[in-house]
Amino acid sequence: MIETPAAGSTVAMPAWAQELIALYESGASNQFILYGNVSDRLVLPPVDGMGEATLGDLNDFVLRVLLARFDVVLSYDLGNGIRIEKGGKEFGEWPTFQSSKGNSPKDPRGAIEFLTQFFRYAANLRRMGRAHMQVGLLMRGAHLIAPAPRGGFSYDLSALASLIREWGSETLLTEHNFASFLVADNLSDLHSIITSNPRASRVQVPLPSVADLAGVLKLLAPQYPKAMELYSADPTRPAEQLAGTTLAAVESLLKTMNHKGRVISPGDLTRLKKELVERDSQGLIDFIEPDRTLDELYGQEKVKQWLRQDIALWAKGDTRAMPMGYLICGPVGTGKTYMVECFAGEAGVPVVKLKNFRDKWVGSTEGNLEKIFRLLHALGRCVVFVDEADQALGKRTADSGDSGVGGRVYGMFAEEMSDTRNRGKILWILASSRPDLIEVDLKRPGRIDVKIPLFPTTEPEESFRLIRALCKRRGLDIPESSFDTLRERMPLLLTPGAAEALAVKIYRRVQTSDPARPLTGLEALSESLNDYQNPVPREVMDFQIGLAIREASDLEFVPEKLRTRGTLSST
Repeated sequence: MIETPAAGSTVAMPAWAQELIALYESGASNQFILYGNVSDRLVLPPVDGMGEATLGDLNDFVLRVLLARFDVVLSYDLGNGIRIEKGGKEFGEWPTFQSSKGNSPKDPRGAIEFLTQFFRYAANLRRMGRAHMQVGLLMRGAHLIAPAPRGGFSYDLSALASLIREWGSETLLTEHNFASFLVADNLSDLHSIITSNPRASRVQVPLPSVADLAGVLKLLAPQYPKAMELYSADPTRPAEQLAGTTLAAVESLLKTMNHKGRVISPGDLTRLKKELVERDSQGLIDFIEPDRTLDELYGQEKVKQWLRQDIALWAKGDTRAMPMGYLICGPVGTGKTYMVECFAGEAGVPVVKLKNFRDKWVGSTEGNLEKIFRLLHALGRCVVFVDEADQALGKRTADSGDSGVGGRVYGMFAEEMSDTRNRGKILWILASSRPDLIEVDLKRPGRIDVKIPLFPTTEPEESFRLIRALCKRRGLDIPESSFDTLRERMPLLLTPGAAEALAVKIYRRVQTSDPARPLTGLEALSESLNDYQNPVPREVMDFQIGLAIREASDLEFVPEKLRTRGTLSST
């Protein structure tokens, strides 16, 4: 049998391990593909209920906890070859091992054939009633031994993967007390012959929960008293703040802070979480803790009202009316990214911004997405921001030039975005100036429930107030009473991005004017309007405004002037 914690143990078996044990003891499966957070630390219960719990890696957990009662335990990886972890006497009695004079092959094909022979030997002994050995195998880095094909069919690789598959499907072995554990970072990295085996159980090792983090912080507090000075009695708060990080990262943090003689303070936690999450994600995401609110978003009153209603629902835990996701669309420069940061800052949740997760190697892109999704599930409440979504999310129809990566990326996003278990936890926000290029299925209700268009200014007064507000941030005073003199010269269809550039130009004129007669802000604005030209061509602006109007999930978001007159002429 696979081991469970001793009676009275204070260390709970992880849920994924409990699932694995149930599958093995019921006879449903004897081959387990462990993937996900497989390089992290785990809590190891005391041996035979004696002593203290300790931290170890997944290898320690499998060998010392799950396979503690097995008679023969072997391990295999590319670097070390086949190792006898336990049961050297029994293994040494195998005639093939004796004839090899204790030398086992190290190369993958030879090693897999060698191991398969031993498993069948042990199973045959049991059938004949001559011996009853429980045999276990731990294969580290299984994705390096039987990787997903990278460009073409390989008979040798397929033969090797087929042998590994047989460990979990061949009747002789499944009826024997035999268990194999294949450890891989991502399912997509492992050969599909193995992962598609219905008798093999795919078991995801998740990132630690808040309870896991709190338990480890409490376990380690006596070892690192200075670092944990403020939280040794109750580690719940730092655990909540550090959700999404690994136990290995937390342990490293405690060691470093304690060595420096520094106390982890409340102010440190936000910064430390950003550093740890971005490091653990290997550069696949930006982790942003926004400090803006919707008060800093100029105009867009109907949009802000809607968003604040959703924030209120989110805050009180009523997620039934919460959208699964938003689509923010509108011409370039309308402040889509800024709006997302203001929304998340007011809601008090972090923003996870996807970076370039695409890779030139076949399978690597899918593996990167698996890592990102695991991180999102561990973070708790968060906003996932996908900028330029028309480029990032892939297409339903695979492009022959990308080996089908775009189609697989599309499928992974579609599945994740429609998972109703994420409602109220993961809020997807897509942004695009070309929403027509996003697959219709990705924009449907159940994935994207609310589509918010952002528009440039439609009235001269809007343009003036936007420019005035941006100049004020730079210490330039534009009198409100000056609007009447500038009304006819105010550009329409002015985006926040274009207004920002104009405000910079105004500030520059003031700073570089003759010191003997410096320009006022109003004078600099007037001069700047003389030669102003909208940075976005008129036909592009009109086209993108039309797209945003058609995408809007509620006409309440569309200014009356755009609804009734179409796009405007710009001065």
